Amino acid sequence: MMQKVMAISVGKISPLFDKGSAQQGRVLTAIRKSAVSTLDEPHGVAVGWNGLEGDEQADREVHGGQDKAVYAYPSEHYDFWQDLLKRETHQRELLKWGAFGENLTVYGLTESEVWVGDIWIIGEVELRVVKLREPCFKFNAKMNYKGASQAMIQSATSGWYLKVIKPGVVSAGDDIKVYPGPRKLSIKEQNQLLLEKKSAAASLF
Repeated sequence: MMQKVMAISVGKISPLFDKGSAQQGRVLTAIRKSAVSTLDEPHGVAVGWNGLEGDEQADREVHGGQDKAVYAYPSEHYDFWQDLLKRETHQRELLKWGAFGENLTVYGLTESEVWVGDIWIIGEVELRVVKLREPCFKFNAKMNYKGASQAMIQSATSGWYLKVIKPGVVSAGDDIKVYPGPRKLSIKEQNQLLLEKKSAAASLF
């Protein structure tokens, strides 16, 4: 199966909540990403040790740092979310690349085929799969749906973080070459463990 980058997105730090909100300015985020390289306009984007040029993270302990420098998300999940948001929030606007706060929108790789420790070569860049993305209240606010985080975990559509092993330049349309790591834990299995942990915690109350 062909595996490639569909789009590359970056975002700047900004207030999470809109003007007029009681929490305006109290919470910052860079979850709002916009595509800077697409199949139609495949511009090269520099990738450094801490992530993509032009990208920011408001809280590096949660959504940044070298172990979470790049966030990848499957393009295959967009239809699922489009249908869910239409049903739950009556949102009809088409989701654009970067809608989930991802840096790399990828095709041909989903959580069941991605394993912790796998090495990816994209263009000049070498990356290592680190862990799944754990969504929080910021994701709910971004999607304008209070059940978004729960839906992401329950549907195992989390995406995953990658560490930069070799910096360089990537572009939309680049192939993704995967070199297997230990293959002891897939992102889907990691997601199942997280779901079980949250279910066990909820049963205590």
